[in-house]
Amino acid sequence: MNKVGLVMRKIQFTERQGPRVFADRLQAIGRELGVDIVFISPERHVSGYDWVPGYEHEKGDLVNYDIVLDQIYANGIEHVIYTVSGFTYLKMFLKNSVLFPHSFPDPALTGYDMMKPFYQMVDKAVVQTEFLKGELARNFGVTDVDVIPIGFSEDLAERHFDPSQIVNNRILWIGRDEENRRPDLVLEYARQNPDKEVYMVFGGERYRESMKKYDIPLNVRLQFALSQDDIFKLMNTAKVYWNCSKFDTFAMPLTEALAMGKIVVKPEHPCYGHISARHSFSGNEKNWFELVNMAAASPSSYSWDNRSYAFESFSSRIMKEGYREFFDKWLRE
Repeated sequence: MNKVGLVMRKIQFTERQGPRVFADRLQAIGRELGVDIVFISPERHVSGYDWVPGYEHEKGDLVNYDIVLDQIYANGIEHVIYTVSGFTYLKMFLKNSVLFPHSFPDPALTGYDMMKPFYQMVDKAVVQTEFLKGELARNFGVTDVDVIPIGFSEDLAERHFDPSQIVNNRILWIGRDEENRRPDLVLEYARQNPDKEVYMVFGGERYRESMKKYDIPLNVRLQFALSQDDIFKLMNTAKVYWNCSKFDTFAMPLTEALAMGKIVVKPEHPCYGHISARHSFSGNEKNWFELVNMAAASPSSYSWDNRSYAFESFSSRIMKEGYREFFDKWLRE
């Protein structure tokens, strides 16, 4: 069986967020394709908070290369997928290193200036959207790029889909307590719309502490570190899924929301261009509250169009076929 190392930060393997979900899904798909995906991460990390000056994750990655390389060599690995730009220098040690970005040097993101120098070394990547492929070519001249979506679980989307459980005034938001994700906007929306039931789901337990700095309206329900099963179960009960981030690389919950037939409100930024089903509405800070209310007032409580579009475009079946083609080509190198 071919071995492929998947290099992520310790905190990404630990928390129930997009990176860990992607890692588990890729490992499962790898088994089906005869590829052993070996998880590799440093035993130490510099800080759990990448925005603290002097503790930025990319700087921390550089001091962890010895640990990462020891694990790679011990497992006899010659092909590596790394998910954060701080490990770009792996290509100095392993010719077959490919970036699967969990972040991107966009001005809207924390660490934008710090990430750019690392991206200038990238020569091969796998990304989730055509938009990111275009950005890699336009900003960094990287043209060896495969587009493979992070598929949602068809099993969960089938098992938990029950329109009779939808609560018509329930709005769901999934994100982090980070400025880019705009949790402040969601809290303000809830404050102005006390008739709505707003669920805010955070991927890590660390946000339980950081959310204490906000005044949480009574109609907001906070949830932390839910399993995928719990997320799909909760998502089924919401009528509207709202994403108000400035920029996204993964946007996994958006594809999951489409798969669950949610009416979707999202930013008009082109990084969300692939979320283009019939009942997905783009907006900005000036009209988001109105859009969310319009979506909640829709005579339809769910969207078959959104669900069909997701199954055709983002399911784990699509992801599996993408990696089958990618591994067939890459593992020969």
